[in-house]
Parts: sequence; C-alpha cells; structure tokens
Amino acid sequence: MAKRVLVTGIGVVSAIGLNVHETLASILSGKSGVSALTLLKTKLKNLLPAAEIKHSNDELAAMAGFQSCEGMTRTTLLGMIAAREAVSHANLSNDPSLNTGLISATTVGGMCKTELVYHDFLTNSLQNQYINTHDCGESTERIADYLGVSGFVTTINTACSSSANAIMFGTRLIKSGILDRAIVGGTDALSKFTLNGFHTLMILDTQLSRPFDDQRAGLNLGEGAGYLVLESEEVCTGKHPLCEVKGFGNASDAYHQTASSEDGIGAQMAMKNAIDAAGLTIQDIDYVNLHGTGTQNNDLSEGRALESLFGGNPPKFSSTKPFTGHTLGASGGIEAVLSILALQHQLVFPNLNFKTPMKELKVVPETNLIRNHTIRNILSNSFGFGGNNSSLIFSSVNDLS
Repeated sequence: MAKRVLVTGIGVVSAIGLNVHETLASILSGKSGVSALTLLKTKLKNLLPAAEIKHSNDELAAMAGFQSCEGMTRTTLLGMIAAREAVSHANLSNDPSLNTGLISATTVGGMCKTELVYHDFLTNSLQNQYINTHDCGESTERIADYLGVSGFVTTINTACSSSANAIMFGTRLIKSGILDRAIVGGTDALSKFTLNGFHTLMILDTQLSRPFDDQRAGLNLGEGAGYLVLESEEVCTGKHPLCEVKGFGNASDAYHQTASSEDGIGAQMAMKNAIDAAGLTIQDIDYVNLHGTGTQNNDLSEGRALESLFGGNPPKFSSTKPFTGHTLGASGGIEAVLSILALQHQLVFPNLNFKTPMKELKVVPETNLIRNHTIRNILSNSFGFGGNNSSLIFSSVNDLS
C-alpha cells in the first residue's frame, strides 16, 4: 500500500456552475446557488429553497451530447457531464494496458424519474424504461458506457458520505495495485422523495442555511455531481498532478439511524484516522472543509469533534454547503473538487450566512474569502446517515521523485 495516488483531473456541476471554471467564479464572487425551486414540481416549492440546477433534462442531455434525454435520469446526466470534464481535464488516454475503473456514488439513484412513473407502471408500457433506472447502479453503468470504461465498475451508497467513500475506495484499489487509474465521485438529483423525506425529519430550513450559526434551523438540499480522476504515481509520467490523496479515514458513529452522537466521537475518529494514515500531525492541517449541514445535530457534533481533535485553536474551517446546497451522495465529490480548488489557488472559502457563534463551541468558521493563505494539506469531511463518517486529506505535490 505504498503507492502515491495523485489527482490528475476534476469535474463538477452544481447550482453554482456547470463546470470547474464557473464553480470557482461563483465562489470567488460569493454567489450562492440556493433559491426558490422552479423545475421540481412540488407543493413545497414556495416553502423550501434549494440549490437547483436551472436547466431542464433536455438541456442537460444536449450538454452531454445527446439529442434527447429519453431513457436517462437527471442523476445520470449530471454524472456524465461532471465525469466527462474530469476525464478531459486529466487527458486520460485509452491505453488498454492500464487497468481503469469507475467508482460512482449516489443516494437518490433514479428516484427522480421512478417517483413520477410508478403510478401507472402496470398499465403504461412506455414507462417501463424508467422503472429500470431506479437502481442506484444503473446510473453508474450508464456513465461507464459513456466514458468507455469497461473494467472495474461499482456503485457506493453510504448516504451523504457516499462520494467520499468512492474516492477512498478508488485510492485503496490503486494503492493495492488492483487499478492503475480510477474515476471516482458521485451524482444526485433533486427529487420529491428526498425533499419530502428531509422535510418530514424537520431538518430543512425555510430560509438560507447557516452552518455553525447559533440560530441555524436546518439544511438546504441541492443537486449536482463531482468527480476526480485518480492515477498511480507510476502512470503519471509527463503529467502535472493537481494534488495527492494523502490520507483517508472512515469510522462508524454507531449512535442513531439519522443523528450523530452529540460528542462527535465518530467524526473525531474519522478525522484522526485520515491524519494518521497520511503520516501527518494535527499541526499539518491548514484548512478543514466541514460537512457543515446547518442542522442542530450535525454542527454541534462536528464542532465538538473539531475542538476535541484540534483543541481551542483549530485550522481555518468552513462549510461550502451554503453555496451548493447539501447534494447528498454527491456532496463528498463536489466538496473534494472544491477542496482541490482551494489547494490550487491557496483559498479559504467563506462560511456564508454565519452571524452568531454557537454557545456550545469556542471556535467559529471563516466568514470571509481568504486569498493567499498557505495551504499544503486540506481535510474534507463527509458524514452520512447511519453514522458512516469519512474524512479525506488532499495535499500539495512538490515533486514526483
């Protein structure tokens, strides 16, 4: 497990941009993608804001190079667009001698379509093609075909840590010599099922979410996709890697189906495991991209974990979910892309909408964009329902010696 795993390409699509360039420009200008729903037809559209991509499925299909979106879900189309950008950015060759895999994550899968067509499934044969898109693995298979990946292909669903675990799994496959290259990340589209489900849990904010604010009232859902291209050091000849996946950690909170423990022990373990795996110390972490959902439970749990691990003077930290919304299974992939952009451009992103420090915590997130901040190692957190906590460390690459 000694091989270095390098990131050679990134791709992203979300409510703040249809590619990496647009996404970075939105963050630099402080532009949030959270607004009133216009495309998702729901009775809650005037109550619950979300980070919706303001392009129809037909428009997304055209961006992906198709004449029609027929037979494809929004989840699949978003994944295709982001994964294609990552592959193009990496200038990935079709070398048959290299073992290439796709590990894609999603929580919604094809629900965005099947929730519309199951009513008349028994009487309308035209709807059958969408029933077959329901399974989470269907979008992965479509993306693999689209990219021409026919080797190792698998799907991960661990709720909101799904994409982070896809990145972690791809890294491990390369380190163990099973793969030479891996396209890793995740995709999720908004659906009535998830909107209604999170509304039932009473963790959606009717206003803009404000992570780590004492007056926080919940999260804003979002949609999108984010992918990385990972390559072993041995096959990166002639390339200029963006960064290295230096470390990763996963830990089970084992506390509750949908809540994190108030002491944040699972989050703390995931972060510490990642730091230890990277061979770093807590002093080596320069910025933490928090999971930071804006719910009462997550922010208290993650904040206590942060203080427990780093003490009263942690590295600079913030949540980027007020920009993109909480994109569920895609969040780890999207936030990995944002972390890499922060590393490339030496930026600390602002925690939008924050005003009042939490009375339970001594630390507060960064509220302003910070430029030219020395960043060598970024820790990115993704925590999922069921207590699945994952942390990734992205580090600058000084040389390939």
